[in-house]
Amino acid sequence: MKPTLQPGARTEFSFRIPATKTVPHLYPEAHEFQQMPTVFATGFMVGLMEWTCLHVLAPHLEEGEGSLGVHIDVSHLAATLPGQTVTVEAECTKVDGRRIHFHVKAHDGLDLIGEGDHQRMVVDWEKFEGRVNDKAKRARVDAVMRRST
Repeated sequence: MKPTLQPGARTEFSFRIPATKTVPHLYPEAHEFQQMPTVFATGFMVGLMEWTCLHVLAPHLEEGEGSLGVHIDVSHLAATLPGQTVTVEAECTKVDGRRIHFHVKAHDGLDLIGEGDHQRMVVDWEKFEGRVNDKAKRARVDAVMRRST
């Protein structure tokens, strides 16, 4: 990571909420979610907050680097309907080596809908993908072992 990222770096990102980002679409397999109101899902709100933090980080990453969300602590405070636009504000609050801390707020034009803290870890994609591939191999071996017992 470049040394240019400092606390106070911030951005805003707006996104119009489609029906596909509502609770019934979060896990279509879950009957319980199908019974819930068609409002912006908390899981999708978290994703939008992470996406906004990615925009803060992007100009400070070296070639081949990316980041992974490693901690989220947010409240979902108000319902948002499909068609409303949510604007997320993300501000870097701390740079602790490769761990980057953010404060995030989301507003739908009428209400503050979410607020809290998020942390991302800057990683080398090639090394990360190597660890993921190693885990996939271990998972295949584990699955074969379970089938044979």
